[in-house]
Amino acid sequence: MKNDDKLASFKAKQGIKVEREGIRRKDNRLALIVSGAAIALAVAGQLLYFSVGPGFVTPIEELISEEATPTQTNSDLVPDPSIAEGRTWTGSLNLNDQSIGVELYGDLAPQATANFVSLAKDGYFEGVSCHRLTTAGIYVLQCGDPEGTGTGGPGYTFGPIENAPMDDMYGEGLLAMARVGGDGYSMGSQFFIVYGSSQILSDAAGGYTVFGKVTSGLDAVKAIAAVGTADGSSDGAPINAVSLSGISVE
Repeated sequence: MKNDDKLASFKAKQGIKVEREGIRRKDNRLALIVSGAAIALAVAGQLLYFSVGPGFVTPIEELISEEATPTQTNSDLVPDPSIAEGRTWTGSLNLNDQSIGVELYGDLAPQATANFVSLAKDGYFEGVSCHRLTTAGIYVLQCGDPEGTGTGGPGYTFGPIENAPMDDMYGEGLLAMARVGGDGYSMGSQFFIVYGSSQILSDAAGGYTVFGKVTSGLDAVKAIAAVGTADGSSDGAPINAVSLSGISVE
């Protein structure tokens, strides 16, 4: 199934009638991803991902007015935190048919976990790409955008930030939510896998929601990173396309 059809089907399940003909309603809170700002090699990894953090995208409202107030969109579609059941979930996902075991922190990050569990069970992530890789200073593989460009999402955003490390250190194997810089209510479906310990400095909104960790198969992510990016830079699309599939949670 094509990604356009997949997202349309998902939104139809949420009661969005305008999506029934396969016309994807893009999240107005997630706009063009900022590209072209290279990550500089600096002392002790004190680096920002595009100067504002992983998954930075600029909301349309901020392009119009710097006084835009961060708020979640389509809040009626956001999965209820109770879905996380306040417990640790186990599961797996495949990256190019390589199995990655994961744990999800339903107790520490109930909203983000409920979101991931709900999207996974609805098949939202099937065939969705991991569109962004960083290989210097900050070591993450970013996934979960059905557009494959960094601009897409499930048709809603949520917040606030949960379970962000106070020291801005993101250990190897952690799963965290990508978001708009400076906006703690802009999370959707995009997340990143930390394949090497990284210091990602907080911005005005805080840090990044850590909702789980990789329990096995991280070498598969490292292998993807070792090949590098398509344009040879330290921040870009993986040289070989990376696709999510076979996601299960329980």
